[in-house]
Amino acid sequence: MTAHPRGENPDSPAAETAPAAPARPERETAGPVPTAEAVPDTDAPETETEAETEASTDAGAEGETAVDADAAPDADAASDAEADVHAEGEGAPDTDGAEGTEPGADGKPDGGEPGAEGTGTEVSEAAAELAAQRELRERIERRKAERAEPIASGTKLSGRAADLLAAVRAVESGGKPPAAFEASPAPVAAPDRTAPPPAAPPRPRTGQPAPAGPRVVAPQAVAAARAVLVEGGAPEALAVRAAEVLGEVAGELLREDPWRLLTVPGVRPEQADGFARALLGAECGPGDPRRTDALVGWLLEHAALRGHTALEETAVRAALAERSVPDPEEAVRHAVAEGAVLDFRDEEDEEEPDGEEPEPDAEAEAGKSPVLLGLDRYALAEESLADGLARLARSGPDPRWARAAPPELARAVAAQGLVAHTGGEAARAEPVALARAARDLGLRAAVAVHSENGRRGLGPEVGAVTVAALLSGADGPGRDEEGAFALDLLVVLDAPQLDVEAAATLVESVPDGCRLVLSGDPHVLPSAGAGRVFGDLLAARVCPQVVSRTPDPGPIGELVSAVGVGELLQVDAPGREVVIVPVRDAGEAVHRAVQLVADSVPRALGVPVEQTQVITVGHGGSAGTRALNAALKQRLNPGPGRFGGFDPGDRVAYAEAPGRTLQGRVVSADAEGLHLDCEGRPERVVVPKDRVESAVRHGWALTAHQAAGMRWPAAVVVLPGDAVGGLSRAWVYTAFSRGERHLSVVHGVDQALARAVAEVPDQERVTRLRGLLEAVGEPVGR
Repeated sequence: MTAHPRGENPDSPAAETAPAAPARPERETAGPVPTAEAVPDTDAPETETEAETEASTDAGAEGETAVDADAAPDADAASDAEADVHAEGEGAPDTDGAEGTEPGADGKPDGGEPGAEGTGTEVSEAAAELAAQRELRERIERRKAERAEPIASGTKLSGRAADLLAAVRAVESGGKPPAAFEASPAPVAAPDRTAPPPAAPPRPRTGQPAPAGPRVVAPQAVAAARAVLVEGGAPEALAVRAAEVLGEVAGELLREDPWRLLTVPGVRPEQADGFARALLGAECGPGDPRRTDALVGWLLEHAALRGHTALEETAVRAALAERSVPDPEEAVRHAVAEGAVLDFRDEEDEEEPDGEEPEPDAEAEAGKSPVLLGLDRYALAEESLADGLARLARSGPDPRWARAAPPELARAVAAQGLVAHTGGEAARAEPVALARAARDLGLRAAVAVHSENGRRGLGPEVGAVTVAALLSGADGPGRDEEGAFALDLLVVLDAPQLDVEAAATLVESVPDGCRLVLSGDPHVLPSAGAGRVFGDLLAARVCPQVVSRTPDPGPIGELVSAVGVGELLQVDAPGREVVIVPVRDAGEAVHRAVQLVADSVPRALGVPVEQTQVITVGHGGSAGTRALNAALKQRLNPGPGRFGGFDPGDRVAYAEAPGRTLQGRVVSADAEGLHLDCEGRPERVVVPKDRVESAVRHGWALTAHQAAGMRWPAAVVVLPGDAVGGLSRAWVYTAFSRGERHLSVVHGVDQALARAVAEVPDQERVTRLRGLLEAVGEPVGR
């Protein structure tokens, strides 16, 4: 239920809180936090409907519409207005950091967004770490081969998918892969910096995607690609990225198949079509197989940015029809036959052995499982993850854990090797206590979190590490001779932030006999990367699930708990823990947010500017992160932006790798690039000049997806009127729960906030993991 705000200015002694959606606010009665009179913006708030239709979601974050909409006002963009953010310079790997991978709403490649794909343009420590993870997977295949009975994958594959899976299984069992895959080279991987060398050379992992790090290409290759791009009327600036994606023969490949330009991050189909027309002339047609194959792959890549690991075939065909493909069904068949994508169908959906189609049956058709299409990288990741989780779930009892605490969680861990633990922020103490108890028993235990911010929030005594550092070997317990973690217990907090590829690498590294506890809040937004790992694990019910009964304390905890069950309540906040700031339009929302961060919250509550984070719905729009960051920079660190738009002292968010964003500050710049002081890095990070635009953005304001897995002493959530389309229960829950001591809500969406909490769940993601888990595991009660 909803209630009108009773919040007053935090500066006033009798400030009250009201986390409910107010009706059209009246300035004289609603002035919560700021003491200065806000100047209303004369511009009408932009609607977000346009943004939703074309703009891409932020870093694959489904809940945020129109992420990249610089050109079109987005609900997502406007509500994305984040005011001054930064908790003591703490920021966590930004799951939202994949922003730049989405092209802009104006149809132009948006190189200004740090993104999942855009981050892969620098040969860096992050790239080496990602490559090292892939090398690690190869070593772990040797350990898998020791299993007597490989776990069935569950979902039957057809065509190239079946051949690919057969090759993987052959490698796992120590056999020889089919000849068709024999020539597939092992991916080039950087050496693991901590793991000892394997006893024997690892076998190639057939079908393994190429390392995420960029290729090092010769200047001649870039020049050749540039010449073809110019000939086809494409921007010369794409030459470097095209050469990194397509390799030394990028120019030849683009001339032979102009639609390969779609593999370059940020390029849209309309642009690739124009490029192809310029190069091919009359030979260019909407049904060209080169075009349709590229479009199918592009659709699935962009679905991954929204969190899907697969799409229903019918949805792909419909999208192809919208792109003027004359025969979408044939286009899909061709893409599958050529290996551009994989198709997944149940056994009963296969054609008859003689190739004859059975007579159509309406009831049978209605009962069939939908045919899914996916990219091999996500298919293999889900297969591997399902196998690994099932392996751990089948681990037998271990009486050593019966003496540990807390009792309920310890009993679950004693019974089975895989346990899911759910709860809010306060519940994190339970798996942390289990790790501490394990150490007291002489067992090896580690706690991993999503971000550096989350690691510091646990305190140094916990000894937590980030998931990224654990996987790369930069931190953590080390590995045994087979590349597995030297652990008896691994606790992973912030489990909803695990994407399917990171989760697969993590689970493959957990040795037999080790206990794995995946802990997190099921109400928060899921990972920015593809997959819904934690949600699928909970839904499949293949392992014990321990639900914490520890509530989050205080008015913020009461408010957030109500949001989690679909209610927006008014809460009493005698210490001004929750304050509502009504606004009329986006301009006033930006003004109020800046005033809160720079003046009211520090003065009234004693929270420094550096520990106050602004959170909004999207990047574009009149109150998105861009607008808010510009206003906050002008107030907090004015300057000409002489270093690619940045000045020393600017607070920034640096997307160092897909789904991993660090918060930091600009120190200086020189011929090498932009020098940053980033969280968790003892040495300064240097971002090359050609990477600054795509990988670094101002960080005073973040989206809710970027803020997931992080918390600050104070949070300012900005909800302008054009943010309505980007709101969901998960978004509100995530944004409101980022403040530890104080939450200010700059509120301009009227009753839409209450409706979003009550009626708008987060968008469902299309994944295969739940089905795979249900096929290989036995249901387990709580």
